[in-house]
Amino acid sequence: MDLKKTFIFYLVILLGSITSVSYASSSPKDQMKTSVDAIMNILKNKELDQKTRRKKIRLIIKKRFDFWAMSQRTMATNWKKLSSREKKRFVNLFTRFLVNNYMERIEAYTDETIEYLKGKIKENRAMVNTVILTKSVEIPVMYKMRLKKGEWLVYDVVIEGISLIKNYRSSYKEIVKKKGLGELMTMLEKKIKDNQTKY
Repeated sequence: MDLKKTFIFYLVILLGSITSVSYASSSPKDQMKTSVDAIMNILKNKELDQKTRRKKIRLIIKKRFDFWAMSQRTMATNWKKLSSREKKRFVNLFTRFLVNNYMERIEAYTDETIEYLKGKIKENRAMVNTVILTKSVEIPVMYKMRLKKGEWLVYDVVIEGISLIKNYRSSYKEIVKKKGLGELMTMLEKKIKDNQTKY
């Protein structure tokens, strides 16, 4: 299974509008379910043109995911070696890369459903366990979240036992080791550019 593609595809099902709901007293599971309902309404709204829909989704995902934390965990020990400017650049590129790749598959949504399982909360960390139900398979997806300013933000996604962050960390570590940080940045920029030319 292509972990990255699967994550990006099913991400669309699990994100939604957070602009009109107060989450201060809601659980991670409640916030995720509210997001699910809202994003499904967006996807099913035939009155929205593609550009408008994607604009709404981009805004939503950037508010729901903690891309700074995801970037830091992805770079691992290399994070400390980066200057403040390099960190900001990587976070920007990594965010655009994930969002753009996810947007590429948004129209592939075909009425998959989600089952919520028992999760876990410990202080300001939580795990929201779900199962994606398709016509042929069941795919377990766990969201690792942390509480930040009253909202539960995703910092990793584990699909069928495989961590998205660990997956990227492994591949990026090899690139930096063999070709350097500059090459990694260039690679991300190229992929972002290639993706944008498709729209």
